[in-house]
Amino acid sequence: MARYDFRSPRLYLDAPLGASAKVTLNSAQTHYLGSVLRLTSGSRVLVFNGRDGEWSATLVSDKRTGAVSIDTRTRPQTVAADLHYWFAPLKAARLDYMVQKAVEMGASLLQPVLTRHGQVARVNPGRMRANAIEAAEQCGILSLPRLEPILPLARLLAERDPPRLLVFCDEDAEVTNPAAAFSGVAGAPVAVLIGPEGGFAEEERTALLKAPNVLRLSLGPRILRADTAAVAALALVQTFLGDWR
Repeated sequence: MARYDFRSPRLYLDAPLGASAKVTLNSAQTHYLGSVLRLTSGSRVLVFNGRDGEWSATLVSDKRTGAVSIDTRTRPQTVAADLHYWFAPLKAARLDYMVQKAVEMGASLLQPVLTRHGQVARVNPGRMRANAIEAAEQCGILSLPRLEPILPLARLLAERDPPRLLVFCDEDAEVTNPAAAFSGVAGAPVAVLIGPEGGFAEEERTALLKAPNVLRLSLGPRILRADTAAVAALALVQTFLGDWR
């Protein structure tokens, strides 16, 4: 990733960006810039929309109404890695954390998965999107992940594109060096699957192991909570198959 400005506030704007454009801010953004960060008209901010790169902009507002005037592009748009993250939903605060970390780790698609032993059967798409935007704003990320509706694991396996490698993180897998598991695997598009806190049911594990192009992976000798497992698994994939190579 190109070097970027860590010090200037960054905002995601769902609007076209270009030189001389003026974009109105919503009330939450206006409050954040004016009341939380104490910025005044003329302050510099960075903006992005996931399509047009990152731009330098000037705040031209007060604490009640907000807008930014776009001037120059600071970074061109980048293309996100083709990395899908499949996960059994978690309860609110831990799901917030997991979504943020998956975005920071480079996931380009977030897919909630219904499994037999999952404790949560629904997600809040608006809250997930807000957490994805917050992570992108804070970490200099230019592309937001696609958020998919929650689906049963059986349906996802039936509709899955077989050329995409599915990294199945299995608590019952033999503990081995992950480098051995990834040896010989080419740089194909990847999906990473993390199951629920209660683990996979036997019929789910059987279906996964029978599916084509599946890599069964142990995350080590310790039992990890699902949100910790997300970071561990995505770090391994980025190390051996992704953009850390």
